[in-house]
Amino acid sequence: MAKTKIFVFFLLLLVACNTSDKKTSTVTDSAKDKNINEVKPYPELVQQLITSVQQQPDSTGLRFKLAVALDSIGAYNEALHQMDTLLKKDSTNFGLWYANGEIAEDAKDTSRAMMSYAKAISIYASPNALLSLANLYAEKKNDKSLQITKQIKEMSLGREYDAHCEFITGVYYARTGNRSKALQYFDACIADNYTYMPAYIEKGLVYFDNKQYREALNIFTFASTVNALDSDPYYWEGRCYEQMNVKDSAALRFKQSLRLQDDTETRIALKRVGG
Repeated sequence: MAKTKIFVFFLLLLVACNTSDKKTSTVTDSAKDKNINEVKPYPELVQQLITSVQQQPDSTGLRFKLAVALDSIGAYNEALHQMDTLLKKDSTNFGLWYANGEIAEDAKDTSRAMMSYAKAISIYASPNALLSLANLYAEKKNDKSLQITKQIKEMSLGREYDAHCEFITGVYYARTGNRSKALQYFDACIADNYTYMPAYIEKGLVYFDNKQYREALNIFTFASTVNALDSDPYYWEGRCYEQMNVKDSAALRFKQSLRLQDDTETRIALKRVGG
């Protein structure tokens, strides 16, 4: 699922619910706060947040802002440490567990992410938390993803959530090798949300992985007309041309992708085709 960050919402929730924080910080946590600058140099905004947290270690709002900022620059271990500190103080906060899951996903720690989402759901079974967990189950080829998406669709939340459910179901079938079912659900997702870019990409990958590069190229090319500012369709167009040994067209698409978003994998691909 295309993941939408909802940290800002949870930050407002945290500030509203914690006007007076409990002073339960441990000595270990305080020591780690003091030593965080020793890990690596950070951008100025992050440095300011670190200083603020060191000055006000019991401020939930500041520590949460720091966790979000660290996550945004790829300092995942440090961000997760901040979340651990917050969760020690408030282990029944749905928002904290959900945010912890999102940061763990960014850190490629799937087990931690799934545990965090499950914990969040045990506190409050929100559709977003259910979708996040279902998506990870789908990637793991676990049919629990289908049970969860069925549960969400029965809530009748509208086409936006239906599209998410159909996408996740499509991912499950794609990962388990049922190409026809995968295509069926990706098409259903697109029917509910014409601009759902991950569905176009996953649909194209069904053909790409089956070495049907011309069919995949047609889908990625169409996707680039749906959203000309998304870098992914151009990257995958380039990959199709690369597999078809049309290197000049591949290089052109990789360059288009890089103009929209600088990406190491795309740069490597461009060098591979002599661009």
